[in-house]
Order: sequence, then structure tokens, then C-alpha cells
Amino acid sequence: MFQPFQTSMLGIALQSMVAIAALLCGVNSHAATPVRKAVIGHAALNARVAPLWVAEDFGFFIKHGVNANAIFIRQAPVLVAALTAGDVHAAYTGGTTVLTAVTSGADLRTIATLTNKLGYDVVTGPNIKTAKDLRGKKVGVQTLAGTVWMGAMLGLEHLGLDAERDKITFLVIGDQTVATQALESGQIDMTVLDGVFSRRLRQKGFNVLAELGKANIPFSSQGLVARGATLRDQRDLLESLLKGLLEGVAFSLSPRHKPAVVATIMKRLKLKDPASAEEGYQDVINGVERKPFPVVDGLRNIQRLMKLRNPAIEKFKVEEMIDDRILRQLDASGFIDGLTKQYPAK
Repeated sequence: MFQPFQTSMLGIALQSMVAIAALLCGVNSHAATPVRKAVIGHAALNARVAPLWVAEDFGFFIKHGVNANAIFIRQAPVLVAALTAGDVHAAYTGGTTVLTAVTSGADLRTIATLTNKLGYDVVTGPNIKTAKDLRGKKVGVQTLAGTVWMGAMLGLEHLGLDAERDKITFLVIGDQTVATQALESGQIDMTVLDGVFSRRLRQKGFNVLAELGKANIPFSSQGLVARGATLRDQRDLLESLLKGLLEGVAFSLSPRHKPAVVATIMKRLKLKDPASAEEGYQDVINGVERKPFPVVDGLRNIQRLMKLRNPAIEKFKVEEMIDDRILRQLDASGFIDGLTKQYPAK
């Protein structure tokens, strides 16, 4: 059943590594320039990546001493593999795949978490009107142990369903764009989506059974992750990356810059409809935090579900994944509060 997925993963990995190699060649060829270069990978393709895109497009990384390229790597496991190998300097990703890698021996640390609660909507086909209608149905996810799968599991739990008891099948479909298409075609009966996708489907007659962002379910998502070796040997680089990202967050959350952020979302998600991009902007406003300190309860929620597949994970201390010392130092220095004054929330 999963052989096509495994084959595609190999192809994705090769394509991603080629892209990374090309970027790193550019880094080496400009080694004499005063501004350091870095690569940040991200596997999600949704509006909540906007602060990263804004930081790159508006020069905030360069402002803080690093020329960072944000590259899309289609699968989170491939992204984390690239990070572990040192092929990217940092990853903008969720806690699920990182926890899997860390418990398998990878030396990775979460240095900031921009989203500390589950923000997906549970979206179903037009014929699925209640939670009970999902029994025996198919749910589309990006991977069978990734952030979207976690969101779907917690969404089902919120609705009072149990995947095993209620005979709900998970299918590996792809990212949210692909999952949206699969739901529209009837290939799957349910998926979890960010608002920029779910609101569009609602207008077409699809149902939103739950808006999980309103349920305040702790969840570690969209964080900045680095290797322990990078924290030890290139701490200044990570500090520059974090400063640029924090300014991207502050800029994105400031109402006066809404048109620029909406335009960035439209460009990066290849949206033609400004209304859809504006809905994505609301996901940023509702889901991204100005002071993105990692929350242990979000990682524990992930751990609780992961132990269903690997009971040994229960013994791991998720606190050991977090190294937020750079963020705490920036906060204590007044850096984040300074950004709030520069980019006010009102």
C-alpha cells in the first residue's frame, strides 16, 4: 500500500538535496562577502510560514547579519534529514518529526516555536455532516507520523472519535494543497487544513466540523530548529537568524503592514484570489506569537500520540529538546519589546 509513497519520498529527497547543494554552492562562491549566508528549510506550505517569507523578502535577515534563503522541501522527514546532515542550517518545522528524529538519536534542538496550539480546521466532504458520519471513512494526511497526521488525530479526538475503534483509515496524500484537491475529488472524506484552504472549501459546500484553533489544544508547530552542533559552534549565526525571523513576525502581526503580508502570501502560495490570501493572513494573526517560547505541553501532546506507534517514546524527556537560551537573552535585552514598538499591534 505504501510502496508508491516510499518511492516518491526517494525522488523528493534527491530533488531536495540537489536544490540544497545548489544553494550551498552559492554560499561558498561568495564566502568573501561580509554578510554570512544560510539556508532555512521548511516543509509546510501554508500562510503561517509568512513570517519566514517576510523576513527573507524584506531583508530582515540581511539587516541582522545573515543572508538567509528559505527553501521548500516537500516532506518534513526529508527536511529533518537534511538538517541532521548539516545540509541546511536551520529548519522551520513542527515538533512531530523533530521528536521522532531526536528519539532516534539526532542532536536537534527547538530554539523557538511560533505556534504553540493546534490551528487546523477539520474539513469534510459535503456528505459528512456530523462526527458519526466519519466512521469507516478515509482521512488524508501528508505523512503517517507527521504534523498533519497529529492534527488529524487530535481533531478526531476532539470530535469524540477514535481512529482504531471507529475504523478510520489514513491515506498519505500530500501537503495541504494536494489534500484540498483530494477532498474535492472525493478521494478522501476528511483532512485538516489551515483556514486559507478550509474557508475556500466551505464556500463550495464542504463542511468544517471543528475549528481547532478555538479549542486551545497545546501543540508544538512551526518552530525554528537547529542542530546541537550549530548551537555550540555557530551560535551567532542562529542569533542572527532568530533576530531576522522575530522581525518578520513583528512586521507580519502589525496591521499597518497587512497589505504587504497579504501580497507575500499570495505570491508564495500562488493564490490568485486576494480574499483567500487575506484569510491566510488571519491564520497568521490568530496563530503566530510575538514571543515564540516553546511550550512543553505542546511537545507532550505530540509525545502522547507518538507512543501509540512507538511505546518507547514515552520514556523520553521532551524538555531536553528545547534550548531557548538565545530567545530568552533577546527577550531580556528588550529586543522583542523594541520590535513591538517599531511594529505596533494596533
